[in-house]
Amino acid sequence: MKNKHIIIAIDGYSSTGKSTLAKQLAKHLGYIYVDTGAMYRAATLFALKNGFISENHFNVNDFVLELHNIIISFKFNSDLGFAEVYLNGENVEKEIRTMHVSGFVSKIAAVPEVRYRLVKQQQQIGKDKGVVMDGRDIGTVVFPNAELKLFMTASDEVRATRRYEELLAKKDNVTYEEVLHNVRERDYIDTHRENSPLIKATDAIAIDNSNLSLEEQFEKVLQLVTKAI
Repeated sequence: MKNKHIIIAIDGYSSTGKSTLAKQLAKHLGYIYVDTGAMYRAATLFALKNGFISENHFNVNDFVLELHNIIISFKFNSDLGFAEVYLNGENVEKEIRTMHVSGFVSKIAAVPEVRYRLVKQQQQIGKDKGVVMDGRDIGTVVFPNAELKLFMTASDEVRATRRYEELLAKKDNVTYEEVLHNVRERDYIDTHRENSPLIKATDAIAIDNSNLSLEEQFEKVLQLVTKAI
């Protein structure tokens, strides 16, 4: 008997390794992986490039009027083993991962019209199930009926260290203090926004991976997936 396909919703704070875990699961299960955080990052990059947001201003109304011009897609890169993000036909996978974009993404994601538009796209992608999706509101808003919901956490310091090392590897010129501040600022905005705040779904399973290796985490979650399927 063939295993049924389910929806796996992975929510949690920034830099908790949601995307890494989701990619592992999708590859192991042969599921579609959708990085919703990348979708918000792509929308943020659009806003930055077109002057809608900066350190000193955020022209929300004009940005919302341009949302129909934001086309986000994922294309699988066989060399890398995962799907890269495209914004209006341009590969922006590297651009959207910078600290500059990170500094604005929570503000963009807090705009109700942005969330509404992207949630609709996410729900369409997952309509046939067999999907692993990670983000901030997957188990609460996008797929409240997902068969398995996970909520990832880790200490501020551990998350900042992970992000800092990741950025250093990309030759980004940042300090640990800047990254820690960014992590805490994003946490505050994500959990306090009026529309779809980051909260743990009542039926989600919390996983604190502060002291877990990637292998230990994967094995733990795989047991939960097997049970859900």
